[in-house]
Amino acid sequence: MVTITINGKLVKAEENEMLLAVLKRTGHDIPAMCDHAAVEPYGGCRLCSVEIRKKGWDEGWTKVVTSCLYPVEDGLVVTTHSPEIVELRRTLIDLLLARCPNTPAIQKLAEDYGIFKTTYEERPEPDDCILCALCTRVCDTMGFSAIAASGRGHGREISPPLNAPPPDCTGCLSCARVCPTGHIKYEDNGATLTIWGKTFEKMQDKTTG
Repeated sequence: MVTITINGKLVKAEENEMLLAVLKRTGHDIPAMCDHAAVEPYGGCRLCSVEIRKKGWDEGWTKVVTSCLYPVEDGLVVTTHSPEIVELRRTLIDLLLARCPNTPAIQKLAEDYGIFKTTYEERPEPDDCILCALCTRVCDTMGFSAIAASGRGHGREISPPLNAPPPDCTGCLSCARVCPTGHIKYEDNGATLTIWGKTFEKMQDKTTG
């Protein structure tokens, strides 16, 4: 076990435990749109950034780290909402709002940080995808790799190869379930399930009494 300081309070943590996990476990409100227990940390959204200081550093010297990717160590001093960190988060959220101006989850997060309209140019024809890559990562983790990121700039998107029904998709819905904005849609018609343009027949319960 190691001891770290979070916002002035001493906290026990497992050695090399990721800082974001400690922050969540101890009840600190840290946004992390690309984080999920089902996959390894990614650090894509950077919203979980915090300020740290270590033993031996000159007084007043700090560093900004992405907490989901940063392992704790004894004596670490963490500040979660310094003026610099709040301003960094506001900038990142502002950019997300420009990408997804009509997405309720992003609108709510923006409002929490006092942002009600993006200061950047909104993306033409926006959708709800924030490119957190949770869907592709969980698909890769399960061994299917049916979807991937493609394109650049405003046109970057998550899609199957050639935007055709993906042959490797099994209809497990893991991608839809981890999506933080509800962007990935599927249709459940009872006997069939459709996702990514591919339809699956659902297994029927053949047990008898």
